[in-house]
Amino acid sequence: MTEAFKRDCFAGQSVMVTGGASGLGLAGARAFAELGARVAIVDQNADAGSVAASGLGDAHLALACDVTDAERVEAAVGQAIAAFGRLDVLINCAGIPDAFVATLEQDIGAFRHVVDVNLTGSYLACKAVAPHMLARGSGAIVNMSSMAGVLGLSPRNAYSAAKAGIQTMTRTLACEWASGGIRVNALAPGYLLTPFFETLMADGKLDGAAVRRRTPMGRFGAAEDAANAMLFLASPAARFITGVTLPVDGGYSAFGGTGHAYDGPLD
Repeated sequence: MTEAFKRDCFAGQSVMVTGGASGLGLAGARAFAELGARVAIVDQNADAGSVAASGLGDAHLALACDVTDAERVEAAVGQAIAAFGRLDVLINCAGIPDAFVATLEQDIGAFRHVVDVNLTGSYLACKAVAPHMLARGSGAIVNMSSMAGVLGLSPRNAYSAAKAGIQTMTRTLACEWASGGIRVNALAPGYLLTPFFETLMADGKLDGAAVRRRTPMGRFGAAEDAANAMLFLASPAARFITGVTLPVDGGYSAFGGTGHAYDGPLD
């Protein structure tokens, strides 16, 4: 996944990845570790986090943390800095999906929990790392939005609202902290072949062939595609880029026509 980047181009840097024990977070953690960074995997699942960090090698760290708890987020950031001496990059991947339930049948507690984990959790992590990055005059933050924050994916209103909020928060933080040397950007992944997406197809909640026909590139992405975008936005190659949300969706959110976006063969 890292062929486009110079070997050890993140050597000497330290990266914190929330939600790093699985999915896109784990793919990102692996990518940064492969390029020389020391990685702190932050995850609510302590066992999964430990396994993931061990898989990266001895130089890396696992921290158990509920990202909705401000004190625990602050403590996790402090532990990472104590272990590594610095934090150069924050990747906010901690998040949960919502239920595919009509709005009038949704529970308000479930709605608030989805927003709290996805949006508030990202806010708390950004707020916790910012003083350290500002003191050093440099840092890069990549938040995880979704094409659900761009398009109306009914009936996923809690998830969509949270992801849309992440995009606007990314812009405001980017403007607030740019003069202090921190760049803040976001990704908006589309349909990537993660375990969660594969489960949705297996359960009949998503039609894989229909999704591919609706995607101009005619195929699904992989977790590595999001990881490569994280690497780019965190790297010096993006040194004049801040406040953007980069789609990683094969053109899905760009297509506004009727009918299929892709009429080629579905291999």
